[in-house]
Amino acid sequence: MDRTLPPFDPKVTLPHLHRAPRLLYMNLSSESPQGTRAQPGGTPVDPRLQPTPDYGTLGPGSDVPISGADPIQRTPVRTRSPLGTLVAMAVGVFVAVLFGTSHNPGGLWQLLQGSSSAHSSGLVSTQNPKQLTQMRPQKEAETLLEEAVGHAPGAVEQISSRVDQWRGQVQWTTQIANLTTAALNSNDMRVRESGVEVELAAYGLSKNSKSLEYLLKTAESPDHGQKIWALWALGLMANRGVETEQVVGVLASHLQDSDIDSRRWAVESLALSGSDSAIEILMKTMHDDASPEVRERAACGVASSGLFTPQQRSYAIPKLIEYSDDPSLDAQTHAWAFHALSDITQQKLGNDAAAWRQWYESTKN
Repeated sequence: MDRTLPPFDPKVTLPHLHRAPRLLYMNLSSESPQGTRAQPGGTPVDPRLQPTPDYGTLGPGSDVPISGADPIQRTPVRTRSPLGTLVAMAVGVFVAVLFGTSHNPGGLWQLLQGSSSAHSSGLVSTQNPKQLTQMRPQKEAETLLEEAVGHAPGAVEQISSRVDQWRGQVQWTTQIANLTTAALNSNDMRVRESGVEVELAAYGLSKNSKSLEYLLKTAESPDHGQKIWALWALGLMANRGVETEQVVGVLASHLQDSDIDSRRWAVESLALSGSDSAIEILMKTMHDDASPEVRERAACGVASSGLFTPQQRSYAIPKLIEYSDDPSLDAQTHAWAFHALSDITQQKLGNDAAAWRQWYESTKN
């Protein structure tokens, strides 16, 4: 195996952007999208400390706090005590998650419980709806998303019923970013979907043609930070059923971009889309892209990242077996194929292409 190439690693880290992405508040009653540039507020969390056991990405620029209260003029949101304390705690919590609880959502919940003073007395929302209604939208969203990550009964349903009311009321803060990361890492697909919903609300994106038009235009921006944020946000929209196949086609077209970063984020977004057609595109990218980083991200997208169902992932098994000893591929890509097979099937057959073929044939009987 070529040790100069990256190992198979399903986690996703955020790019360090020199300029903040343009986020917007999409007013349903407005005639056209409004968007202004948000500037970083306070000290962003180091993206390398974000926990990402299964998926773990908030998209480019997710460490940029924004205010969605005013669609015309935004003001930076600066985190100060006690929020500053919570940020510091969140970093420590998520470093612990990265090394010790990446596949234990219950453990993650316990850590989140211990790090949040707002929950020092226990659960509040799903157990006490009256207390929830007394919260401001920001705290309401944070509380419910935290409870969804912890698999609290009713939290996912509460988010679904309230998320449309949060658009324009919830700010993109480090707390929301950390909680959305945890949600997208959940082993429960419904919790991952809740993370997508909250992220769209915090971005101020409505699930309609106006938001889509804005993102499609921004994805062609010469501003690199704006572009990769839009690529990521398009995946969020596609996952929620906004012109999914059109978006998948646009993302696939960006796999021809010359810069690796754009291709990598197009891959991440395709995995997020949850579309059947995206599986085939990711498989082709895993085989053909010139960048080891992009090929590895495509393999992770097929194996564990994003919002594909187990059945969708199983569609890739024959190709992955083929790739496992394809002479046109390098040893590292062979290893990624084996790792993806193990993740999808939960079979422990090692790096033995013949054993995988024999196992697959046996499943047809």
